[in-house]
Amino acid sequence: MTREKDHWDQQFRSGSYSADPTPPAALTRFVDAFPDGRALDLATGTGRISVFLATKGYAVDAVDQSRAGLEIARGRAADRGVTANWIQADLSTFVVPPETYDLVTVRSCRVVDRLSDLKAALCPGGVLFYQDHLRTDEPMDSGPSDDRLRLAPNELLRACLDLTVLHYAEFRTVKSTGKTGTYAQVIAQRDPAAPLPDDG
Repeated sequence: MTREKDHWDQQFRSGSYSADPTPPAALTRFVDAFPDGRALDLATGTGRISVFLATKGYAVDAVDQSRAGLEIARGRAADRGVTANWIQADLSTFVVPPETYDLVTVRSCRVVDRLSDLKAALCPGGVLFYQDHLRTDEPMDSGPSDDRLRLAPNELLRACLDLTVLHYAEFRTVKSTGKTGTYAQVIAQRDPAAPLPDDG
């Protein structure tokens, strides 16, 4: 964890990582239809999603391994007059409590191998928002250079078919700086009545 944590601390402190406070457009479009209550934002970084959710009235647990990122996020929340429960932790070992959250969000962090934990963390009727870098034949400026750390086409969709998929997209972005990226994005809801299937 230490090497990766140090990398992100340096990125956030130097300002070389985007401090764009704008949450993903799909999240802002759907959020008013989500159940109210508790939210878990994994890989919160500088608080792009967690601060937004706090302004929407969620009680937010915001998790990131970078202290520098959490400091920026905390400042942003204070500027907006909201707060969150800021948790510094390694996502690979962070214990996600079952049936606790009405909304779980992850952006630009590969946790697809922990999807069963994230689904189990949803209360009945709870919603998962997950966006991560997508594999592509075109060279991209954003995201990992190793394709093994990117999602394959439709991988995220297939992994969420035990939930009700409300939205799925694969798309390319071009920032105002000219920086390019490709992403897969899903919004999926746990059935309010049915238990999650046993992966074991």
